[in-house]
Amino acid sequence: MATIREATVKDVAVIHQFIQELADYEQLSDEVTATISQLENTLFGETSVAHVLIAEQDNEPVGFALYFFNYSTFLAKPGIYLEDLYVRPKFRGRGVGTALLKKLAAIANERGCGRLEWSVLKWNKPAIDFYEKIGARPMDEWVTYRLAGKALSSFGAIRND
Repeated sequence: MATIREATVKDVAVIHQFIQELADYEQLSDEVTATISQLENTLFGETSVAHVLIAEQDNEPVGFALYFFNYSTFLAKPGIYLEDLYVRPKFRGRGVGTALLKKLAAIANERGCGRLEWSVLKWNKPAIDFYEKIGARPMDEWVTYRLAGKALSSFGAIRND
């Protein structure tokens, strides 16, 4: 059985490794630019913006969940957005993902959150099947949009004209 704990700054290297492994699995390795230093600052610095849970079996890190709080104006309540959930392949099917999600749900309940949400790639059938098995439902009527990179920089540039 996996144990779930809050990550500490000492876990930054393993978090970085999990992110790389997740990106490899999702065939998105070329999009990872995060460094250990950046993760240390954004996860554990004075202005940290996200939180991480680490799953361990026999004191070995086997998975993680990276999340942050958001807000629902319709509910007038905070929510949790799960950015990444990853379990190393040889530990899948052993309840590790379920344990991570249960801990997140407990945190959401403790904080009075109205939602726990995440995205999944359309081709990731094992993950979709797992999420639906625990009672999660797709939000088919919503389309995710992203403004990033040059488009974000250009659009957000302050102009004095």
